[in-house]
Amino acid sequence: MVYDLIIIGGGPSGMSAAIYGLRARLNLILIEKMAVGGQIAVSDNIENYPGFPSLSGAELMQKFDDHAKGLGLQIVYDEIKDVSDNGDYKILHGVEGTYNSKTIIVATGASPKKIGIPGEREFTGKGVSYCATCDGPFFRNEDIALIGGGDTAVKEANYLIKIVKSIVLIHRRKEFRAEKIIQERLNNAKNVMLKLEHTPISINGTKTVESITIENIKTKERNTLPVKGVFIFIGIKPQTSFIHVNKDEYGFIKADPYTLMTSMPGVFCAGDACAKKLLQVATGVGEGALAATSAEEFICNYC
Repeated sequence: MVYDLIIIGGGPSGMSAAIYGLRARLNLILIEKMAVGGQIAVSDNIENYPGFPSLSGAELMQKFDDHAKGLGLQIVYDEIKDVSDNGDYKILHGVEGTYNSKTIIVATGASPKKIGIPGEREFTGKGVSYCATCDGPFFRNEDIALIGGGDTAVKEANYLIKIVKSIVLIHRRKEFRAEKIIQERLNNAKNVMLKLEHTPISINGTKTVESITIENIKTKERNTLPVKGVFIFIGIKPQTSFIHVNKDEYGFIKADPYTLMTSMPGVFCAGDACAKKLLQVATGVGEGALAATSAEEFICNYC
């Protein structure tokens, strides 16, 4: 069977693409390797998605899921390992099966970057975490460290200050890159100690995390701080290794800004897998809509 469209990824951009594709009466499926929702599903609070002043990522994605399934969305749980171009259609090679489609939308998103310091890998799941809402409750009334200075780092810190005893926030720059409004909330917190212009050197412990060693970027002075947990938010890595299209130096897919088509005809990109300036739910949803519309036009014109 050859589908009109296969969407890879069940986050905001993938679900948006599914809604637009189904409304266009395309014969499509969505392939997701884990659970619908993507990274945003574990976000504690979203305050910048129009129409919803405040709700959790899980609540928002449940609305997306209900909407798409109400239109008849079929979700296949599989992991795509490779994509090949057969000319008339694309072949998606998954762990569980092979799928054929006239067009594809890559909406696989991105995953947290690793620092690569001693102790990070050894203590992942034993005090090292990349998700505050997932693991924050395990550190209730404990001292923790948080590494990062962007939107995600500061948002997650704002969530954790309500749970933990104290946070040492470690950032290598002089100032944060996060939105000013969420920085203000953090600055008003009494249980946060800022370590700006510092970088982590190692995460230490025996069976679980016991401390973190940091270094002053200017003076090179090192200090070891007792903490029970280390939360890391230093950026994301796109999940795009399975598809061979033009990408930037970081692995984000380059796409035509007007259609979102990649260097492989009939293959489109949406969401955090794309090379772009702003990685947000709102931009991902818009790109999902554009990619699905472009896929429909491609089918009409070339298939």
